[in-house]
Amino acid sequence: MPPFDETSRVGPSAGSVRRPPAARSANGGGGAAPRRPAPPSRTRATASRSGEARPPAARSGGGSGRPPAKPPTGGRRPGGSGSGGPGRPPGGAKRKRTGKQRRRRFLKFLAGAFLSMLVLLGVFVGVVYASTDVPSPESITNKQTTVLYYSDGVTEMARLSDGENRTSVPLAQISEPARNAVLAAENKGFYSDPGISFTGIARAAYNNVTGGSTQGGSTITQQYVKNAILNSDQTFSRKFKELFLAVKLDNEYSKDEILENYLNTIYFGRGAYGIETAANTYFGVPASQLTAEQGAVLAVLIRNPSANDPETNPEGAQKRWGLVLDAMVESGWVDPAARTPMVYPPVQPKKGANLGIPSGPEGLIVEQVLDELASPDMGFENVEGAGLRVTTTINKGHQEAAVAAVNDVMEGEDKDLRQALVAIDPRTGGVLAYYGNKQHGSDDPTVDTTDYAQAYKQPGSSFKPYTVATALQNGFSVDSKRDGTSPQEFKDREREVVNSNNAQCAACTIKEAVTRSLNTTFYGLAFDMGPAKVAEQARAAMGIDATWPDDATVPETLRGKPTLASPQNGQTGGAIGIGEYEVRPIDQAVGFATLAAGGMYHERHFVAQVADSTGAVVRTVTGAENARSVIPADVASDTTFSMDGVAKASKRLLEGNRPVASKTGTQGLGAENSDAWMVGFTPSISTAVWMGTQGIAPIRNAQDDIIYGSGLPGAIWQQFMDTVLAGTPEEPLPTKAVIKADSSVTDAAEETTEAPATSSEAQATQVQQERPAPASSTAAAPTTGAAEQRARDRARTEAERARQAAAEASRSAAAASSSAAAETTPAPVTEEPDTEQPVPSGPVQPVPTQSTN
Repeated sequence: MPPFDETSRVGPSAGSVRRPPAARSANGGGGAAPRRPAPPSRTRATASRSGEARPPAARSGGGSGRPPAKPPTGGRRPGGSGSGGPGRPPGGAKRKRTGKQRRRRFLKFLAGAFLSMLVLLGVFVGVVYASTDVPSPESITNKQTTVLYYSDGVTEMARLSDGENRTSVPLAQISEPARNAVLAAENKGFYSDPGISFTGIARAAYNNVTGGSTQGGSTITQQYVKNAILNSDQTFSRKFKELFLAVKLDNEYSKDEILENYLNTIYFGRGAYGIETAANTYFGVPASQLTAEQGAVLAVLIRNPSANDPETNPEGAQKRWGLVLDAMVESGWVDPAARTPMVYPPVQPKKGANLGIPSGPEGLIVEQVLDELASPDMGFENVEGAGLRVTTTINKGHQEAAVAAVNDVMEGEDKDLRQALVAIDPRTGGVLAYYGNKQHGSDDPTVDTTDYAQAYKQPGSSFKPYTVATALQNGFSVDSKRDGTSPQEFKDREREVVNSNNAQCAACTIKEAVTRSLNTTFYGLAFDMGPAKVAEQARAAMGIDATWPDDATVPETLRGKPTLASPQNGQTGGAIGIGEYEVRPIDQAVGFATLAAGGMYHERHFVAQVADSTGAVVRTVTGAENARSVIPADVASDTTFSMDGVAKASKRLLEGNRPVASKTGTQGLGAENSDAWMVGFTPSISTAVWMGTQGIAPIRNAQDDIIYGSGLPGAIWQQFMDTVLAGTPEEPLPTKAVIKADSSVTDAAEETTEAPATSSEAQATQVQQERPAPASSTAAAPTTGAAEQRARDRARTEAERARQAAAEASRSAAAASSSAAAETTPAPVTEEPDTEQPVPSGPVQPVPTQSTN
């Protein structure tokens, strides 16, 4: 046995050395015999009262003495002190961890959790990857026809790419420059990437979460999987499947095999699937003969074939073509010296029968639907071959009525006249009928296939309701009186502003001025309130931006320029009050629909629902997505009330005297008109009709009379509205004004002193006898003396004009044959534009230069 307890510490512990106290008797008496010491093997060191451990007794040289004492269980360690000392707390409690220890423990926990998640993710990915089957290229059905339906969801409007136009070729039969052009445009790192783009995945995920653009930078492998194996649904599940299929495809097939299948699958527009068919469709050559320039043209088409077609968007296509060639130079596929002389190659003309798009007016609707589906808001790619089932907002009956109205009214009229009709549902913004041209496409390049529903034209007086709506929000009411005499001068305009036929009304209410379409009244209103206010209100009602798009869809003079402003200086003047700044017929239909909806704007749209090839709905548009109030309800009501007399004055009342709010308009061109409009609405439909020419030229009817808004455009509008509203319940419109004028801004103008007469002689007599009434003086009106003097000057001018006209009529009568001397000489037409009707024959009194009505 060792001379000491192996479990005890060797050597003395710190502190004083004390021997055990003498043993006491059992009863504590002092004279009792001493207690027998405990056996050595059971000896324990006891703690002192002060907390210090007792040291073992010193051993003698012979090995006798007490063995070292072992601290009792639960005792304090040597060196410890009592309560409050540096040792452990009383009762055996654990020492409190420091902040550093806690952080270290938390980090260990996070690391463990992260590693566990990685392991689980790895297992999940491995299982999914192993269970993912990649179909062989031979088993993939590439043809997927997209069908467009009318609003009933049953009647077909168009079947796109019906009858597949595809010729597959091996990669060796595709020219290397063409291959490189596609790689430069779509995936420069194709031969080195793992089949997926991590940045593209992150961008797509972010856009899906934030609601941003749904189009991202997928690799060629991903595009092939999406277009040939999956679909174009913008969902996480589809993207998830796409990733696994792309990675596995990249592992199971060579890069050349993937590129070959991709180039034989992708859609290039004009009904061409695959690069071989595209080469023949656009250039009349096989894919093996494509040059770098031609290959770049085709590469641009991949992302959006309809929008980037060089025939429909030459400027945009050529711009992107240059970017593709520059990317080829950067990648070393084109020599920089060879890039400089490169020019855009000639492209074969587009044939109307391609794509299955109708060649008539409905073809323009299909184009609008395709553009809407490919827009960032929708994000559908390669729509023509995606196998979609698209229900449009177009009502088949309404569309047929629109085509019939144009054809019926224009029979026998000048073939150079052009027309547009757009009908909108005010409750949703859905387009109900759309006529932009009688022909969508033609093999004859001389045939005009312009979509005039999207043409930028001056609206003339049909723009005046926006001026009224602005005035009602700036202290005026429809009963406020304004100076409508003619002509008038304004500081922001060099020429005088005149009314049609120089009509006079010194104290017309705003409602009367709308019915009579007095230019001077509305130019003055816009000028006094601030033209920018009118522009802002009109933009909100029509849903147009502050600047026109900078692309080929906009005339070069307006591209990137401020909307509703002079293209020369970008400024908006009082001319906005009479509609001298360009808008489109579809814009006018939307703006009036906003008034019909009580000031609630709904974004116009052609697509109601999109389903995939299985019939599963992937997108629905109700019109409520971007709806917003842009005109106060009482303002919209009173603006509508101000327009209720126009149809009657224009002799364009609807059948059964159905309530309707409308406005005519013309744009003057010297003594002629270049554009004529009729726009109007009921609570359920807003319709805009425009008439003009391919450029800017005088417009006259078959009787050689000047065309006003209430003429041929009014006849088309009236027939269409009567047809589509037949058999529907009559819908009420406001019958009285709600808003009262603020007397501080109301212009109490002069009383009416009208000039028009039934004959030149009578007109001269009337003007000579007129005397203007005194005008009441307000802050916004001219002084009484100035007004009287201006009226006198105007009366003298009119009298002189009338005398000249009477003299001319007398000379004409004297020169007539004796047999016709007894007949009555026809009187010149002096009707105002809102009351003008087609006249079978007879001379026409020219309208004043630059007037709008």
